[in-house]
Amino acid sequence: MNGLKLFLLVAVAGICFALTAPKTQAQVSVDIGVAPDCPYGYYDVPPYDCAPYGYYGPEWFTGGVFIGVGPWFHGPEGFRGHVNNRFHPEHGYNGPRPARGEKPDPNKHVDKIAHFKGNEVRDGRGHAVEGKR
Repeated sequence: MNGLKLFLLVAVAGICFALTAPKTQAQVSVDIGVAPDCPYGYYDVPPYDCAPYGYYGPEWFTGGVFIGVGPWFHGPEGFRGHVNNRFHPEHGYNGPRPARGEKPDPNKHVDKIAHFKGNEVRDGRGHAVEGKR
């Protein structure tokens, strides 16, 4: 019987402590900073490295300006755009990529990529949505 009384006393004390504990409001602030300055766009997954010319299809550019991906995405709701994922490191690409801040080659038009070979459709938020256009 003493064990039961002790258990009830501890349970009641625990409930009292839980009810009288002050409530706190969580304040979360995330500063994503500025988008990477890449001449042909940047990959849609961290660390957001610069993507090479030919990774993104022309629908990713408006007036020659990259619409962004990841936290800096500025495309319309429901946006879908083609990429050539052979130029993505997760698919084995190990070739040259421009550095941040590098200027685009004036001969490479991002909104009219000749012979673009998109093989995947992405949503700009890190998701492949192939076939859902």
